[in-house]
Amino acid sequence: MKKQKKREEILEQYTWDLTTIFKNEEEFLKELESAKEEIKKVENFRGKITLSASHLLSYLQFSDALERKLYKLFYYANLKFDSDTTDSESQKLKGKVDNLLQEESELSSFVNPELFSIPYTKVLEYMEENEELKKYHHTLESFYRTFPHKLNETEEKILSSLGNALSVSEEAYECLTDSDMKFGTIQDEEGNSFELTESNYTNYIRSSDRTVRKAAFTRLFETYATFKNTIAKTFAGNVDYLTSMAKIRKFKSSLEASLFYDNIDTAIYDNLIDTVHNHLSVLYKYYALKKEILNIDELHLYDIYVDLVDETNKEYSFEEAKETVLEALQVLGEDYVTTFRRAFEERWIDVYNNVGKRGGAYSSGFYDTNPFILLNYEGKLRDVSTLAHEGGHSMHTYLSCKNNPYHDSHYKIFVAEVASTVNELLLLKHLYKKEKDDKQKLAILNEILELFKSTIYRQVMFAEFEKKVHALKEQGEVLTNELLSKEYYELNKTYFGEDVVVDELIAYEWERIPHFYYNFYVYKYAIGLSSACYIVEGILSGKEGARETYLDFLKSGGSDYPAEELKIAGVDITKSEVIESAIHMFDETIDEFEALYKKVYP
Repeated sequence: MKKQKKREEILEQYTWDLTTIFKNEEEFLKELESAKEEIKKVENFRGKITLSASHLLSYLQFSDALERKLYKLFYYANLKFDSDTTDSESQKLKGKVDNLLQEESELSSFVNPELFSIPYTKVLEYMEENEELKKYHHTLESFYRTFPHKLNETEEKILSSLGNALSVSEEAYECLTDSDMKFGTIQDEEGNSFELTESNYTNYIRSSDRTVRKAAFTRLFETYATFKNTIAKTFAGNVDYLTSMAKIRKFKSSLEASLFYDNIDTAIYDNLIDTVHNHLSVLYKYYALKKEILNIDELHLYDIYVDLVDETNKEYSFEEAKETVLEALQVLGEDYVTTFRRAFEERWIDVYNNVGKRGGAYSSGFYDTNPFILLNYEGKLRDVSTLAHEGGHSMHTYLSCKNNPYHDSHYKIFVAEVASTVNELLLLKHLYKKEKDDKQKLAILNEILELFKSTIYRQVMFAEFEKKVHALKEQGEVLTNELLSKEYYELNKTYFGEDVVVDELIAYEWERIPHFYYNFYVYKYAIGLSSACYIVEGILSGKEGARETYLDFLKSGGSDYPAEELKIAGVDITKSEVIESAIHMFDETIDEFEALYKKVYP
């Protein structure tokens, strides 16, 4: 039986170096105590923030300094916790920081109402008086556009005090799925028993052995089915929180509330879903090709992830992955690659899975830390793609922080998936171009097809599910397991079409999607890939200024609204053509794969 390694069994070179944040826990705790005293100073600003331009500037500078101190603590505690969620000491550190952030939120609850006590026109006058204050223009403009949705000081303080309690649904879900849920064992292709986990499920659902992938699919979703009522409660609790907050803050819906802070019109969200619905035939075409190549009478949902060519079983050591990705990104310039190389040399990356480690992959970082990347590396081509993907996030963070003052360094999540997907596409196109073996070229094309299928169609299906269930809640429906599973199952039937067997167990898949707790997040993946397609085509075709405008976009940080920042790179996400161009690339890649496949396997 294959067992997960314990954290201490992982070689140090493959773990991230958190000593670059704090040398040890003692230093962390010392800074924690310092922060406890620092947050009390916010009271010194009560009743004074809006008295003059200098008073406003003084508060903003204090707030930045305090936030930097708090979030340095936050990142250390959370990264340490994610390394091993079962470690009680890490749980305690994370809890201490969460409590401190809660305390700061309560103490500063007077700030927003006090700022709103003067009109934005007065703030504009202050900025004309003070050049240093003018540097906060976007910060202040973004803040004052929220005025119609703010509450009075007492109400804001009440909501702040409930912060931890209101977020318990997501935390309970994470504890259950990351630490407590066990999926038992199944047998691999050689008949060896192994423990099924969320991390290695990705490999076995893609097994060329249909018995193995069906067993993985069945075991995983049967396990989720046993937790259907518990997870329905955490899910419904989160939806209830978001819809209630939207109503309290005078939004028409939780969707509008969620998109508001990115200054994104709900029409963009709706247009994304409508555009994809209008082109489901391309996805059906892809599944028809998969069914034909797999040579099976019925294409089930446990078949759709299997690789179409055996060469995707090729293993990549992490060292090979590193050099391949760095080589692929040379088109972005030497400075970009030199900086990214530091991620490997300075241990920004936590590479392999271990007991209790958070599943999946992410990039996380802050103004006063280097970026950090969490992986659960298994050695497949898609793991190499994940490294490129998360590296895109990290470089976006690095360039944003290095080219902006603190208050303008936080780019919105909305644009984050552009940087990551550009890297992924550059990697795959680089591999395809240099590959001489037609069979391996098929493997690379297969990976590109999977990227489009999973990032556009799958994420839009998730986005539509979110929209549906939130709307149902707002219409007074009770979000039971039965209702959630029914809605999810029906959406699967729509997106997979009549030629795919939609297995009943897929009705429980909504339970395993952590992004449903991230407040209408998933649609951004589809927008990101669509935007990335346009950018990559420009760079690789040698379009004048394409690389430079893209790097300028990465450096823009949070200095403008997301849709405006994308225009720096020449992308207008209000237009259907942006989504359609990506779907067209997907369609062309299907045709390219099919033609090459018939050449290799006549």
